[in-house]
Amino acid sequence: MKLGNKNIVLTGGSSGVGLDLLRTLSSTNRIINLSRRAPPRDALPPSANIQHIETDLADEASVRTAIAQITKEKPNGIDVLINCAAVQCLPRFTDPDFDPASIAAEIAINLTSPAQIIHALLPSLRKSKQSVILNINSGLGLVPKAESAIYCATKAGLDNLSRGLRAQLAGTGVHVSQAFLPLVGTPMTTGRGSGKLSSTEAARQIISGIERGKADIDIGKVPLLRLINRISPSIANRIMQKGDS
Repeated sequence: MKLGNKNIVLTGGSSGVGLDLLRTLSSTNRIINLSRRAPPRDALPPSANIQHIETDLADEASVRTAIAQITKEKPNGIDVLINCAAVQCLPRFTDPDFDPASIAAEIAINLTSPAQIIHALLPSLRKSKQSVILNINSGLGLVPKAESAIYCATKAGLDNLSRGLRAQLAGTGVHVSQAFLPLVGTPMTTGRGSGKLSSTEAARQIISGIERGKADIDIGKVPLLRLINRISPSIANRIMQKGDS
């Protein structure tokens, strides 16, 4: 699929990889962004074709309202859905500052809302002869680290959700894909790790993977992580526990 002249729904386009996807795609496509904050206009090209719908992805009612607006405004359907929004809460369960209230919000944004949005927009996606659901995942969905147990669990869940949906939607014209990211330089990873991939390069590789029809788009160090995990899961686990990678 060539990403030009497409109707695209994107979550999390206000910063990070989501913003770079908006920046790259918005000049030649029509994009609806779902996030709490609007993308900064000064970070986008003058020709950007973007509609922002303020959405709290941790709130099911807010998600339903956004979906209703999309289906009303796009009666002929959409071509691409990109679930990019995610949050990561770092305190461990054993840390005194761990907030148990963060568990539900982290799961809602990272896993529940993508599932809700996919289900609600599936009729719109099936109106297109060829459509794509892309879920932005992480190497932490393959091998977890100690600092972010809930985040890692949601990304592992997103992997299983994506693979299950891929089987369900086989033969429908709806292609289900995932992009597995390494540590990327975004506001979420400020002050953590080294050797980060730029969000611009991550977005470029994601778009290339979509256009090539890849099921799993492994970016940066993720292919190496898969290989090590296949050969020796214990070594992969030790590597991840040493820090962000």
